[in-house]
Amino acid sequence: MLGNFFEIFRKRRRCDDGDEVVGNVPLPSERPDAHDDSELVNEFCTNNNHNTQIDRPFNANERFVSIMDQLDARVERFRKDALNLQEKKDYLLMSMDLIKSNEMLQNMSEAEREEIMLYIQRVSSRLGTVELNVRTVRDNSQEDSLSQINALIDTMIKMGDPVIARQRCQLYLNACCSSTMDPFGHMDAVPESDLGPIDKKFESALLGCTLDDQKNIKKRLQALMGYLNKQTVNN
Repeated sequence: MLGNFFEIFRKRRRCDDGDEVVGNVPLPSERPDAHDDSELVNEFCTNNNHNTQIDRPFNANERFVSIMDQLDARVERFRKDALNLQEKKDYLLMSMDLIKSNEMLQNMSEAEREEIMLYIQRVSSRLGTVELNVRTVRDNSQEDSLSQINALIDTMIKMGDPVIARQRCQLYLNACCSSTMDPFGHMDAVPESDLGPIDKKFESALLGCTLDDQKNIKKRLQALMGYLNKQTVNN
């Protein structure tokens, strides 16, 4: 991989007749990622052709840093896109868990219920073929806190009663809004009277999670609340 990286930025060789030839580097139009990378590579090569012996060390370093800054920004965008896909997958999994615990499903005949459960299993298995892993750095305490949060939400989903589940979800959402931590580690507290009652156990576990996890938990609960609101109205 490093060899390919440096090969891209290698000086282009010149033939005896003065024509420029690119070594073994495929032309931009031949590379699958040419659309994203060609501008960075062309900028580097163009500037490199105007180098002088005196200023080459300084300018080369400056250009490498500039290009890496741009690549770093693209990696961050790529990571956010992957996180969005992970959220969509989690939402699909949550939707199937909610269907399995739906009261209407329990009122079906055994044969009908078995047919639906098999259908859910097939869809779930197909979703399982999509593997997304955007790693969030956590210490042991943060891992434990996230596990507690997931266990509490899973228990709420499996309650079976949408009205009670909605009430519990609202308590969890209030906890998400009551105390949040900014990137500098400062607490931004909102008075409980402005939010309504909160679940203290959930809040305690939430504050032990990373900032990224707190944001994802809140989004997950908001999506769940939207679903439970519809269920409550339908009932």
